[in-house]
Amino acid sequence: MSVGEYRHILRIAGKDIDGSKKVVVALSQVRGLGYNLSQVILQSLNINPNLRVGFLTDSELSEVEKAIRNPSQIGIPAFYFNRRKDKDTGLDNHLLTSDLDFTISNDIEREKTVFSWRGYRHMFGLKVRGQCTRTTGRKGGAVGVRKLARPVAGGPAGAPAKETSTTSAEVPPGPEASPSSQSK
Repeated sequence: MSVGEYRHILRIAGKDIDGSKKVVVALSQVRGLGYNLSQVILQSLNINPNLRVGFLTDSELSEVEKAIRNPSQIGIPAFYFNRRKDKDTGLDNHLLTSDLDFTISNDIEREKTVFSWRGYRHMFGLKVRGQCTRTTGRKGGAVGVRKLARPVAGGPAGAPAKETSTTSAEVPPGPEASPSSQSK
């Protein structure tokens, strides 16, 4: 392929991808596609995974786009999908980009409204998958004694300091003298 056919930036599944990356790495940058699924897609389409993305032809790009949108159409097994046995339809799907985020947030909200145990854990920001929480997962603000601002030694904060006149015989009190020993 000539240098004129090389493209520096490509758009695959709504993501701008650098043309100098390998195809398998570039596909795994799309949200919802992992490295393993990217390799399986490229093997089923007979595309070299070590080829640079900028050198792909338009027909190869369109095949990759179709395979990403519907991986079951090219014979990829269902265990590679990220949405198996959907609650609403019962079908095996593979979600990408914003659809994945939207579906996950809907699932969490459904669990909260049903008041399942997972919903409670999500509501209170605790670990959901059975991890130990005795020593780990301590994020957020610290709970304990609140520190107050220290008042100024001359009185309440913001009060003007008293002016005292000193004569040559009087020695101003040092920092070690207590307030009761000072002359008034």
